[in-house]
Amino acid sequence: MNGMGERDELLMLAVRDGDVAKLGLLFDRHHRVLFDYFARMTGDRAAAEDLVQDVFFRMLKYRKTYRDDSRFTAWMFHIARNARIDHHKKRRGEVMFPEEGMEVPSRSPFPNQELEQQQETGLLQRALFKLSEEKREVLVLSRYQEMKYDQIAELLGCEVGTVKVRVHRAIRELREVFFKLSGEKASWNAKKSETSLRII
Repeated sequence: MNGMGERDELLMLAVRDGDVAKLGLLFDRHHRVLFDYFARMTGDRAAAEDLVQDVFFRMLKYRKTYRDDSRFTAWMFHIARNARIDHHKKRRGEVMFPEEGMEVPSRSPFPNQELEQQQETGLLQRALFKLSEEKREVLVLSRYQEMKYDQIAELLGCEVGTVKVRVHRAIRELREVFFKLSGEKASWNAKKSETSLRII
């Protein structure tokens, strides 16, 4: 069996028990998700690529710690958070801001609308990086990675209610920072912001 249809948990159990080639299948399935997480948290594509590689190296190194009842995604993001924290410690004191080209490309068929969306997305990225790392992370996990609150709570080691409060506060602060950067008032069309900004 080539493993293409196997659940992540079964593949990781196989890796743990010695079939390390199965890690390649897990890489194919999850490296883009991890890259997106790291890119949005660090604003650095090169660092994001290095961190993805580091995560899978750590998976291999610590494969024996994977338990029979572990949820693979939660375990993977636990390793990813540790890798990012270690990376942050090495670069402590550096000011983070998103690289040019970090914005999600628009597929709008209307040039003016596309330009407007690109500008808004760029402002959103700048606003995101003005938040504390804690607030930025809960937004990245809940809005971009679309993780459920109970999954985030498990990852962060806190209650679901705490996650909800953190997300609410982070969204409120992000909205305030975004409108401050854009020079517009917070009464800006809510429907428009939901469509073009995805997160506010």
